[in-house]
Amino acid sequence: MSDEPAGSNDQAGAVSPTPDLETLRSIEQRVLWLATRIIDHANSRSATDVKVGGHQASSASMASIMTALWFAHLNGNDKVAVKPHASPVYHAIKYLTGELDRSYLTTLRQRGGLQAYPSRTKDPDVSDFSTGSVGLGAVAPLFSALTRRYVESHFGEQSPARFIALVGDAELDEGNVWEAIADPATQELGNFTMVIDLNRQSLDRVIPDIAAVRLKRFFADAGWHVAEAKYGSRLSAAFAEPGGDALEAHIDSMPNEAYQELFALEGADVRHKFLVDAGETVRNFVGGLDDAELKHLVTDLGGHDLGLLTDTFRECDATPEQPSVVFAYTIKGHGLPMAGDPMNHAALLSPDQVDAFRRELGLDAGTEWDRFDANSPEGRLCRAVGGDINNAPPTPRPVLPVPTAARSTVTNGATSTQEAFGRVLASLADVEGVGDRLITTAPDVSISTNLGGFINKRGVYSHAERDDHGGADRLLKWAPGPTGQHIELGISEMNLFMLLGQLGLSHDHHGQHLLPVGTVYDPFVLRGLDALIYGIYNDAKFVVAGTPAGVTLAPEGGAHQSTITASVGAELPNITYFEPAYASEVDWLLCDALDQLSRPDGTSGYLRLSTRPIDQAPFANVLAMMGEERLRSQVLAGGYRLVDGPEDGRPGVTIATTGAMAPEALAAAAELDSEGVQATVVHLTSPDRVYRSWRAGFAQSAATARVVRAPSQLHRLVPATERRRPVVSVHDAASHSLAWIGSALGTRQYTLGVDRFGESGTIADLHELTGIDAGSIVNAALIAVSEVDPYDD
Repeated sequence: MSDEPAGSNDQAGAVSPTPDLETLRSIEQRVLWLATRIIDHANSRSATDVKVGGHQASSASMASIMTALWFAHLNGNDKVAVKPHASPVYHAIKYLTGELDRSYLTTLRQRGGLQAYPSRTKDPDVSDFSTGSVGLGAVAPLFSALTRRYVESHFGEQSPARFIALVGDAELDEGNVWEAIADPATQELGNFTMVIDLNRQSLDRVIPDIAAVRLKRFFADAGWHVAEAKYGSRLSAAFAEPGGDALEAHIDSMPNEAYQELFALEGADVRHKFLVDAGETVRNFVGGLDDAELKHLVTDLGGHDLGLLTDTFRECDATPEQPSVVFAYTIKGHGLPMAGDPMNHAALLSPDQVDAFRRELGLDAGTEWDRFDANSPEGRLCRAVGGDINNAPPTPRPVLPVPTAARSTVTNGATSTQEAFGRVLASLADVEGVGDRLITTAPDVSISTNLGGFINKRGVYSHAERDDHGGADRLLKWAPGPTGQHIELGISEMNLFMLLGQLGLSHDHHGQHLLPVGTVYDPFVLRGLDALIYGIYNDAKFVVAGTPAGVTLAPEGGAHQSTITASVGAELPNITYFEPAYASEVDWLLCDALDQLSRPDGTSGYLRLSTRPIDQAPFANVLAMMGEERLRSQVLAGGYRLVDGPEDGRPGVTIATTGAMAPEALAAAAELDSEGVQATVVHLTSPDRVYRSWRAGFAQSAATARVVRAPSQLHRLVPATERRRPVVSVHDAASHSLAWIGSALGTRQYTLGVDRFGESGTIADLHELTGIDAGSIVNAALIAVSEVDPYDD
């Protein structure tokens, strides 16, 4: 093997000259041992009847690949997503390199210990990407590479970095992988490599036809460089000998199940199984080998050949205009007694097998957790790798000069929250220190979600100049180039949230803080929900606008109407959900959401918007009474009193509303007033913030066993004199989304919302059909204030 530094091309430098294979093999064995023992200890110390779990076979499958990467290829700027089930291998490597304290090795899947799957927010040896829901980690580094390309286009060259995804072959069943690979935005990312652990097993079986040839063609057709580490050096040398071509053809033609079984056999059984359907040339070729030599030769897979793996990774570095994929042929459980067993996915070595493995490595109970001697070749290499690759904690994100408002307060006319969103974003594009950090993205819906104004000012991003073919004559200027600040994606909501997640980690991964804003039709937030959750679990910071939302998008029919997204926004941690009704609310909330992206305790933001034009006069009335500073403060806190009727001895009711239902709530309040019922309208600009404000006090009371007297935002909006009044809530979303309000106030509540699939019609039609029109609010309020309990039998 060459002594040339690993990765010595222009992409990245190595931590040291490539180590000799014996040193690498020694480290590989220790990595495999530690990964196996970490899982064994986790299960042997369990004091419960619940299985702890772990994946010894899946970890063994990856030990060679990860050893070659970390100890002969990576440098400190590279970013790697580790296959979920190989997390013990990752922890073993981080321990050997001095980046993980020994005490953590016995804490796998414990509270405060090593997580079941790599986690950048929960693990002590912080990984670059969390992985767990298969398919997401496979493409997260691809979108991170896209983010790096964008950052370098706008802020100059950064330190060279490569982006690598370690992927199980069964992960290629996930559709989001192919959506990402096919998107034009991810093309020509030559600093990305996907390494596929091709062990031909899923959770339950040996896959009968992995169709590797077909998969390679898919990647090649997408413009990727395709490499493979199929057979190891022993088999490759044998194939070059006379008759070797017949040997290669025979192995290639063996069914996966038959080949897998060779690893579990010994002695003459190996020969018998291998020679089934073999021709005379193959029989003669292996006739001079004893049974042990035969098994050693024919099970020599390239995914466990450290030299071949290192050379293959270098080959990928030599294709700077293409992303690369490496098909690394491995065996699940390699190096362990369970190797090749079709049921080994969740299998564990027995205590006797663990003891035998320990003795084989020359370890005992007193030394089994030891690192290598610091002065040994292995110890020196581990120390060098740890010093170079150990990721320093990121510096705090810079606080950008995001204004409290981007536009003048809107007090007249009629406008929709979606239209206001577009105007505010276009105004923010002109704010110094903010406009150049904004980046927008959408899955082919940028125009219909009102990003046109921003795009006209800031342009569409492409890493190379592209001819717009007459686009300059259109109202929307769509001439892609390196200075553009909008990334247009194909129709894939998974790609939208994967990209937003990586843009939202730009400061941590690339040293440049961005303000990512994505738009998507609100019902299709759910299409990308897995990727949305993945992004916020990773602590990515971004803003997404789901628009238009609700059945108020009446003519479009049920396929484009959303009902449960409000609940999703309120229930997810690390993201704050907003549902404004008026234009200036959108302005204040969006500016606040962007400012939150810089704050250490800030969250991502989700705005649920509407295309329904709403008269701004009611907002202007409240503004005149409260003043801008006070009203803004309440809008940001989550809500304010839109109608504040006097206490006059009449029966009273509190109408709680949010978003596009404000006109119906106001109309109902006016009608109730004429019928002798005093109605207060509480408009929630962020039901999420109001709910969390209430829960915070409740949780503190429960934790301290003392009543916390600090009022929540809801209790500020509904004073003690009104809290016994019944509540009627109305929402252009599922009725349960606001159903907690009565509980928080300690009173009866009647919930109105959309609890059926929508259909086409006018707004008035669908509001009446779903029971959220003004008449339905009035009827619910009259029942609520009556002496009759509708639930009394």
